[in-house]
Amino acid sequence: MTILNGKEIAAEVLAECREKVEALQAGGITPGLAVVIVGDDPASHVYVNSKVRTCSELGIRSRKIELSAEATQEQVLQVVRDLNADESVHGILVQSPPPPQINESEIIDLIDPGKDVDGFHPINVGKLVVGDESGFVPCTPQGCVRILQSSGIETTGARAVVIGRSLLVGKPLASLLMNKGFNATVTVAHSRTRDLAAVCREADILIAAIGQPEFVTADFVREGAVVIDVGVNRVEDAGRKRGYRLVGDVAYEEVAARCSAITPVPGGVGQMTIAMLMSNTVKAAELRGS
Repeated sequence: MTILNGKEIAAEVLAECREKVEALQAGGITPGLAVVIVGDDPASHVYVNSKVRTCSELGIRSRKIELSAEATQEQVLQVVRDLNADESVHGILVQSPPPPQINESEIIDLIDPGKDVDGFHPINVGKLVVGDESGFVPCTPQGCVRILQSSGIETTGARAVVIGRSLLVGKPLASLLMNKGFNATVTVAHSRTRDLAAVCREADILIAAIGQPEFVTADFVREGAVVIDVGVNRVEDAGRKRGYRLVGDVAYEEVAARCSAITPVPGGVGQMTIAMLMSNTVKAAELRGS
């Protein structure tokens, strides 16, 4: 059984980004990423600070724009309009989730598709579906397929089952795997799928993105399958100093005994998300500069 090390693969992606940033800077272009955060959610601030720190390490210019938890929809929209017009900003993302008074869909729709490095704008969603590589792919699905590519896992002709149909992971990941270049035969399963375990056992590549801790057990996995675990869940653990531990959507120990390769949690897909955000930001700068 092979452990698919997301940390190592993310480091490869970031090294590629660093080279591209240096090449852009030699041509007078410094990639710029603006991150907008609304409210004081601690986890969101941790994620944003990590993104800003990674930008600094790569030579990407970053802007962190903080708005209060009481910010109005119009205030957030105006920030996005200003960033759309700012030529020094190549990538824009609004950290999710925002406070309840904010309509996230309206904000995403306003972001310039050429700066939508999260890949959620309807134009980029459409480009993904039709296989237009000029668009931006959401970072977590892109990280999943990069793990498969870098690990030498063959996707052409493979039966892939994606558990989860979210706009963030499941649907874009299914589109990616179906597109030319990956050529997988894809089934999207979810909580309403009949005999879900039996459907999953048909998979050569099983991707769990259902948001339930340790939901996928050995009964879901055929011998020799590749398992990609997208989930990151906190479960209480009195034996840990912090009172909890992180687990994925896959029951790691029992599934690892059956599969040929698996991503760990932590240290798997989660490591890839920020790396692919940096990659998208560099791509946006390259497209603007071309």
